[in-house]
Amino acid sequence: MRIDRIEMRHVKLVLIAPFVTSMGVEYDEEHIIVRVDAEGVTGWGESVAEGTPFYSYETVQTAWHILRDFLIPSVLGKDIASIDDAIALGARVRGHRMAKAGLEAALWDAFAKAEGKSLSTLLGGTRKRIDVGVSIGIQPSPAELVRKVDGYLGEGYRRIKIKIAPGSDLALVEAIRRKHPTVPLQVDANSAYELSDIGIFRAMDPYGLLLIEQPLSCDDIYDHSKLQAELKTPICLDESIHSLADARAALELKSCRVINIKPGRVGGFTESKKIHDLCASMNIPVWHGGMLESGIGRAGNVALASLPNFTLPGDISASKRYYKEDIVDPAFEVAADGTMAVPTGPGIGVNVVMDRLDRVTVRREEFTRGKKEHEGSY
Repeated sequence: MRIDRIEMRHVKLVLIAPFVTSMGVEYDEEHIIVRVDAEGVTGWGESVAEGTPFYSYETVQTAWHILRDFLIPSVLGKDIASIDDAIALGARVRGHRMAKAGLEAALWDAFAKAEGKSLSTLLGGTRKRIDVGVSIGIQPSPAELVRKVDGYLGEGYRRIKIKIAPGSDLALVEAIRRKHPTVPLQVDANSAYELSDIGIFRAMDPYGLLLIEQPLSCDDIYDHSKLQAELKTPICLDESIHSLADARAALELKSCRVINIKPGRVGGFTESKKIHDLCASMNIPVWHGGMLESGIGRAGNVALASLPNFTLPGDISASKRYYKEDIVDPAFEVAADGTMAVPTGPGIGVNVVMDRLDRVTVRREEFTRGKKEHEGSY
């Protein structure tokens, strides 16, 4: 497949409501949409690098630079026989996994469309519907959190995840368990705690949580092994897992019993599949995290989550959970039974609505055969 043209769009989507975590408050979401045109086929991907370096060192600005100056030139105008070929061409770039994942996702979409297959099928998915959960930011009070939980359970979500931070943790779990003693519940600390805070997590053990996500440092694996040894509740690693090698180290050290897979964090669907397969071989369940993606990124997430070892509900909420109007059609919805349909059309299986995409675009560049054709702001 010859790569004829690539376009990048810096988009900014306003959230329906502020999203509060231990890392701060988000009012909007900035990502990069990547479009690849190859022999009459168009593929779409989304780089989930954010406007701030609080979740990852990557930002929209760094990802834009790496894509524009290194990754796009490595494939533009080339005949690419496979995704592995494209990965090899950009392999000299160390790190910058979110930038790589955005381009790789667009290529996966293009290859799937060229073969007339859904992205789920090309990735090896086995499900027509996936179980989904919802992620709830830190709320002003336990009572407000319970009200939010009630609402999302009413919408059909099968699993509740709440964000926690020092001072906003155990009381939130207790409040939910008083109202909903059996609902599948997990907590996400986003690296906000230290090993010395073990007492907080011991106190959560009796509440039957599905898991505790990333309690300690974003680059730690070793201390998590110490924490997991003291808890009944499974620890799930997120920010600490950037590659297959990280996943292998974490499992061999017994640092966690569950892994959250995010394609952007690990560099794309190819590395995600490798981590999925390793965990499956060791009977370690995985689930699909979320980065407040638009419908383009969400479509890829749904396809990946259709693989067989994604046995826990993922953070793949309905489009309306975060945005008044998604940039794809049809929008993603959660059924009354807490599942979401896996698109069956070619590629990502949804249509990008160009006028909506134009409205949220703040910057755009396009490249043809290694030449920058246009740059502008909206």
